[in-house]
Amino acid sequence: MITTDYSLGVLQYIPFFYVIWSDDLLSASEISVVKKTIELDASLSTQEKQQLYLWLDKGNPPEDEEIKTWKQLVSASRVKLIETDTHPLTSFSQRMGNAHCAGCEFNDHLKHIEINLGIQPNHYNHLFDVEVVHERTSSLYDPHNLDEILKGSHADIVDSFRKFLDNPLFSWHIQRDKEVYRNRVLKQVSLLGEKGYGAMAYPKEFGGKNDMPGYASIFEHLMFVDGSLAVKFGVQFGLFGGSIQKLGTAKHHDLYLKDTVKANLLGCFAMTETGHGSNVRGIKTTATYDAPSDSIFVHTPGKNDNKEYIGNALHSKMATVFAQLIVNGKNEGVHAVLVPLRNEKHEVLEGITVEDNGYKLGLNGVDNGKIWFDQVRVPRANLLDKYGEIRNDGSYFSKIKNPNKRFFTMLGTLVGGRICVARGALGGAKMALTIAVKYALGRRQFNDSIKMQEDLIMDYPTHQLRLTPAVAGTYVYHFALEAMMNQYRDPSVPDKRKIETQVAGLKSIITWFANSTIQECREACGGKGYLLENRLADLRTDVDIFTTFEGDNTVLLQLAAKGILSDFKAEFNSAGFASVLKLLQSQLSDKLTVINPLYSNKVDAEHLYNPKFHMHAFNYRTRRLTYTLAMRIRSYIKKGVPSYQAFLKVQTHLLALGKAYSVELAYFEYHKVCQNVEDTKYRGLLEKLGALYALDQIHLDAIWFLEQGYIGGNKSKAIRQRVERLCSELRPHIEVLVDGFGIPEHCITAPIAQ
Repeated sequence: MITTDYSLGVLQYIPFFYVIWSDDLLSASEISVVKKTIELDASLSTQEKQQLYLWLDKGNPPEDEEIKTWKQLVSASRVKLIETDTHPLTSFSQRMGNAHCAGCEFNDHLKHIEINLGIQPNHYNHLFDVEVVHERTSSLYDPHNLDEILKGSHADIVDSFRKFLDNPLFSWHIQRDKEVYRNRVLKQVSLLGEKGYGAMAYPKEFGGKNDMPGYASIFEHLMFVDGSLAVKFGVQFGLFGGSIQKLGTAKHHDLYLKDTVKANLLGCFAMTETGHGSNVRGIKTTATYDAPSDSIFVHTPGKNDNKEYIGNALHSKMATVFAQLIVNGKNEGVHAVLVPLRNEKHEVLEGITVEDNGYKLGLNGVDNGKIWFDQVRVPRANLLDKYGEIRNDGSYFSKIKNPNKRFFTMLGTLVGGRICVARGALGGAKMALTIAVKYALGRRQFNDSIKMQEDLIMDYPTHQLRLTPAVAGTYVYHFALEAMMNQYRDPSVPDKRKIETQVAGLKSIITWFANSTIQECREACGGKGYLLENRLADLRTDVDIFTTFEGDNTVLLQLAAKGILSDFKAEFNSAGFASVLKLLQSQLSDKLTVINPLYSNKVDAEHLYNPKFHMHAFNYRTRRLTYTLAMRIRSYIKKGVPSYQAFLKVQTHLLALGKAYSVELAYFEYHKVCQNVEDTKYRGLLEKLGALYALDQIHLDAIWFLEQGYIGGNKSKAIRQRVERLCSELRPHIEVLVDGFGIPEHCITAPIAQ
């Protein structure tokens, strides 16, 4: 029997039931949500509740004619659907009720259905024959508040720097001639040095503010201007100047830092060689001490032993050259030596050859080059000798006796550069997402009714799924990098080895994330994204190299995984590897072998959105991968396989562990930030972003979690559905979220973002 005369209590539920049955949104758990709502709704009579319960029977659903009657009732109401209402379907239902009852109260119970079923306008804006009021974004949140949270303690520096960038010299242009491009970038770097921004991370006595986090923020903001500018800035002030500051001593600081931070002394960082990229310990360039002349001779011994891909190579007057230091015939390992490259007339000095690398995939405003040294003589004082010195009597001395520890201590001082690389890549992702989202909020396409305006492409679930998880990931990684920088600069933690492990992993997953995000943004903008004027093409090619400089990501993830194994060894304070494994097994066996079936199939929203579940899942994955990796290595070693070969056999396992550990670390640091946000409204928004990131990451690795029995099939499906729903729930706030990145308007020059 079809009911056509509805009471007021039932009437307000009809839009919901029409959406539910038209889009087939009801699963068993969702029916439970609706039933619970009806049960708790005191405004309904017993008879009204019984009627609504009848319509929830999937075995005996409402007849098609009744569903059509619901649609006609909604259409005849002439009520507008306003997509930017905080709870649009609930508000729509209230306005329908007001047509029959002036001043009906807002029904919070309906809101409960809308939230828990994740019903969004894209589920029903084609179902109702009513006027839809399309708006780009909701005004519930203010992007300035999000920006303040992201800026944190260095808001003053960031705000002043953003104003400084509103200068014609920093305006973005299409550049096709690398010489013109390089000269423009050189002028930009010189101005940054002149105004003191290059000195940000240096001690106050050299014109700085001793503010490495502020420097990292500046580096990221330069990506909004131009990738080449950010990289050349990083080479001059971060790598060249940073090597003098971190590896040199007072005599080097006094001689060179003031000119370096002002960009009066241009320098480069000559570490990588043609034959040796990531393997710094294996570089072939030599720095041989000659006692009679009290000099060091820097030399390129073979055809492929030249320095390669050196930024600033064509503009520099000096290089920090990494070489094997040989004293009294003994190789003391890799050290850094300052080597002048050019005279005051900018002529290359005798014994030095510099060659332009030429055009590259991106970053053509950076003058990358190759450098050869033919027995180039420099004074002994040019050795950056904080960790190893040549004494007046010609002998070598280091307070760090172990050569391996000395090498890694030296490289550990340069970890800040890796954080900045990841921060710069993330800046590229922020810019790309801002352009793509703003384009999607203006571009309309497709519709099945010629009477109605075409839809915003941001309203399509597929488009939301392409961009929204990336927005969430960007927020998570921003705070993870902030945390790493604060820990790196903490003087109370002198041993940076754990931070080096963490940064190696984060740099890898974040630069890969940035590349995939920018590519997705390019595709999401179609042909418009392919035009140079819209910035995405240059962002894509500029950020591409971030995955392989400052350490190839695949190598860095293996480094991170080995660091995790070392951490476990230290954690259990064991004298041998075998006993470490035994203790690991006893500590982890319960966690790793027994998963409660009820837990693996738990699918309610409260559980899936709970950070405790996310952290448990990530920690479980990291611990299990650590344990199984250690057991595999142990098995190979017991068979007599050399440890080096054993690690080669488990390389893919190392990568999986490195990624898992890094995702867990990023989420853990993000969760700490969320807990410290005092404004409950914005904390809730950030927590929703965190839930989207976590569930998306679990979904991306669902095969592993299913293989381990950590989640069941129903839970895997529920996680995928929750990812889609969170994307829909965040749709009204998507422009606020990208505006919250704080990119200055004068930097958003892409025409499609206007």
